[in-house]
Amino acid sequence: MRTVHRTCPLCDAVCGLRLTLDDAGQVTSVKGDPEDPFSKGYICPKGASLGHLDADPDRLRVPMVRRDGEWHEVSWDEAFRVVDEGLNKVIDTHGRESLAAYFGNPTFHTMAGPLYRGPLGQALGTRNIYSASTIDQMPKHVSCGLMFGNPMAIPVPDLDRTDYLLVLGANPVESNGSLCAAPNFPARLKDLRKRGGRLVVVDPRRTRTADLADEHLFIRPGTDAFLLYGIVHTLLAENLTAIGVDVEGVEDLRRLAEDFAPEAVSPICGVPAEKIVRLARELAAAPTAAVYSRIGACTVEFGTAAQWLVDVINTLTGNLDRPGGVMFTRIAAGGIGPWHEPYATGHWHSRVRGLPESLGEFPVATLADEIETPGEGQVRALVSVAGNPVLSAPGGPRLARALADLEFMVCVDPYLNETTQYAHVILPPPRILQMPHYDFLLLTVTVRNYTRYSPAIRELEPGQPSEAAIMGRLMLIAQGQGPDADPSAVDEMMLGGMLAGGTSMPGSPVEGMDVAELRASLEGDSGPELMLDAMLRMGPYGLSLAKLRENPHGIDLGPLGPRLAELLSTASGKVELAPPGMAEETGRMLERLATPAPEMVLIGRRQLRSLNSWLHNVPTLRGGSNQCTLHIHPDDVTRLGLGDEVVVRSANGELVVPVEPTDMIMPGVVSLPHGWGHAGTPQRLASVEAGVNANALTDESVIDVPSGNAVFNGVPVTVSPIDILGDTPIDGRIPAPASA
Repeated sequence: MRTVHRTCPLCDAVCGLRLTLDDAGQVTSVKGDPEDPFSKGYICPKGASLGHLDADPDRLRVPMVRRDGEWHEVSWDEAFRVVDEGLNKVIDTHGRESLAAYFGNPTFHTMAGPLYRGPLGQALGTRNIYSASTIDQMPKHVSCGLMFGNPMAIPVPDLDRTDYLLVLGANPVESNGSLCAAPNFPARLKDLRKRGGRLVVVDPRRTRTADLADEHLFIRPGTDAFLLYGIVHTLLAENLTAIGVDVEGVEDLRRLAEDFAPEAVSPICGVPAEKIVRLARELAAAPTAAVYSRIGACTVEFGTAAQWLVDVINTLTGNLDRPGGVMFTRIAAGGIGPWHEPYATGHWHSRVRGLPESLGEFPVATLADEIETPGEGQVRALVSVAGNPVLSAPGGPRLARALADLEFMVCVDPYLNETTQYAHVILPPPRILQMPHYDFLLLTVTVRNYTRYSPAIRELEPGQPSEAAIMGRLMLIAQGQGPDADPSAVDEMMLGGMLAGGTSMPGSPVEGMDVAELRASLEGDSGPELMLDAMLRMGPYGLSLAKLRENPHGIDLGPLGPRLAELLSTASGKVELAPPGMAEETGRMLERLATPAPEMVLIGRRQLRSLNSWLHNVPTLRGGSNQCTLHIHPDDVTRLGLGDEVVVRSANGELVVPVEPTDMIMPGVVSLPHGWGHAGTPQRLASVEAGVNANALTDESVIDVPSGNAVFNGVPVTVSPIDILGDTPIDGRIPAPASA
């Protein structure tokens, strides 16, 4: 037996793990690492199942090529030759704008994903770039870009020091946090209350997070921005502000908020006006306070407005960039600094719907449009990395039909799943424990400054490429250098650009150094390790890869400290409280105030032992609450005369779903978990309890306008007994290719 240590790569919490392996290298146990200074031994069921996920027998080990409707295992060289032929045939026939790329959520949880996804998109030479960001977090990036001039400057609650925490549309006890990395979120919330603080949760469901709170308030899905505007109105009307940073636009904000008095917004959001007023007064009176909001208030019609108003409240109450309020993490590897140009969206627009890009991406809600609509620039080929948009994107069944019509598709993915079944080539990355790990992105939103590196536990098989090498060879093929070009050239090119930038940057720890000498001093056995070493040396703590290797349990870098001045990139040099884009959204919100609310709406649901679409094949995570059922209030069951199964119908489709009555959800709201619908998949366990694809009900034509983000919460639906069926397919699926 031997013991090794590793950061869990499965969610945003960056927990330290202690793994025990037998003589054959198989994982026999996974426990929390008690010596990790950040997670302190905490582990959730997902992390405890890491060994089972790593050893999943349904995981692809070698490349797959689909020919004449049949899947064939091939060598790596042959697979890349097929990719070279397929991509270049499309480029030669239709041009580079006929290419598209999609990057899924797991690309944020590996080393190669964050490092190589941008260069791969550039190598493809197309503006058709899509990712999971527009089904998750883009409203937060846009709101931070508008307020701070910097879309990557995301403030996180100073969870361990705050006196008052207001949580909207987030369930961190089950999700482990999102855009807020905090291992053992439940204990941190309990500690908040133990030290005399107050926790208030606003959510259409009484979640496990709400169960820990001092108070839970039901809210109608999709109306978080109205509630928040009511709080802003009260803070301004009652002169409860205590702004502690330089701001612009207070009077403009006051005019925008005039029509959103608590009495005006209460009917639409369902929260009594007196409680809205009380929330405002409590936030203003607390010694320190933080408002935190995530996916439930991002993936709605006014998601960007909600995220903007969250930080407007944090600013008005004097809690922006303040201990105990919301602050910005100081990362060890490199560092987020001022944005390099005036922030804006819409540098270019999508061909079919004219939707603006944001952070170089188009909304995934328009990907099917771009594939289906003929004309110059029609998408004919797709490169998908670690994504399953057939289950995760809005209008999933339509997207599946579109993918089936592509001339060529290559996927970097460990599974033959609901999306990769339409590919012509699947390139499986190494197993989890064969890859080194460093959280380039998640460590930018930790509630305490911290860093940790995990070397690979298992060696690659002879001839097996690393994830970086797979991405590098795809880049070289896209650049026209052929399938046999050496991917190490990509590493050196990226590393050279990184070092040149660091040595020429004023104030950098390596400013003025000779690039060749700096390159020669770097340590690492791969491109990603060398780049990590360079970024650590250019970071603010004077660290190196060798230093991280000497500290396998991680390094505590201290509590968060004020650093807004380093990040602020607005033209005014101040926090913009009323940016023009949000004035336009306020006009749309006023129109929505006068619109009758739907009788029944659909929301998503977080599950402790599930993660999007890719943990349903792990035996230790099955069962219990990890099921695809429809949560509905018992009063609605009685009122609608429902049985054990029902038909849920939207403007986009309909599904037959098992019913789970519960008073944990407010009347007029139903909930389906995200990422299910595995009927017909080759994943043996996932196909047994397949569930249904909730995105057969969501509408890709409805988006959050400023960000293009998909709308998954607040979707109007009807719920009927199972004997009342329409003409559309009831399972939201379409026939898969014969090879699947």
